[in-house]
Amino acid sequence: MQQRADPRLLDAERLTQERLGDRPLDFDSMLAVSNIYRAATAVRRRAEKGVLSEFGLSWGGFTTLWVLWVWGEMQSADLAEECDLSKGTLTGVVKTLEKRGFVQRTAVEADRRKVIVSLTDAGRDAIEQLFPRFNLYEGEMVGDLSTGEKQALAELLRRVIVAAGSD
Repeated sequence: MQQRADPRLLDAERLTQERLGDRPLDFDSMLAVSNIYRAATAVRRRAEKGVLSEFGLSWGGFTTLWVLWVWGEMQSADLAEECDLSKGTLTGVVKTLEKRGFVQRTAVEADRRKVIVSLTDAGRDAIEQLFPRFNLYEGEMVGDLSTGEKQALAELLRRVIVAAGSD
C-alpha cells in the first residue's frame, strides 16, 4: 500500500517514500536516522565553508583543537578516539596543525611508539578566538528552535547515541 507523501518532508524523504512506500519498512525510523546523517553533514559543511575557513581549519582540525583545549594533552590514540577520527586521519590532521604551530607532538619516554599531542600557545589562542564565533554559528543552526526544543533535540540525540553504543 503506497503511503501518501507528507508535504513537510524533504525532497529526498519524499522520493524515498515514493520509491519504497509499497514495502513493509519502518519509514519513521529510516527517516529519523537518515535525517541525523543529513543534519550532521549539512552543519559540518556549512561550518567548514564559513567560520572554520576563516581560520583555515577542517572539521577534523577544529575538533582536534577543541578536544585538546577542553581535555588537555593526550596520547594520539586517545585523541583519535575522542575526535572520532581514525589514527591515520588524525596523524594527517596533527601534522597540518603542527605545521601551523597550533599543536606539538612529544614522544613518550617509556614507549617511543606513543606520542602525546598538546596545544601550543598559538593553538590555544586560535581556539579561544574561534570558539565564540563557532558558538554563534551553532546558535544560527538551531535559531528557529525554542530553548525547550533545543533541549529536547539534545536529549533525543543522546538517546540515539547511547543506542548506537557511543558516549
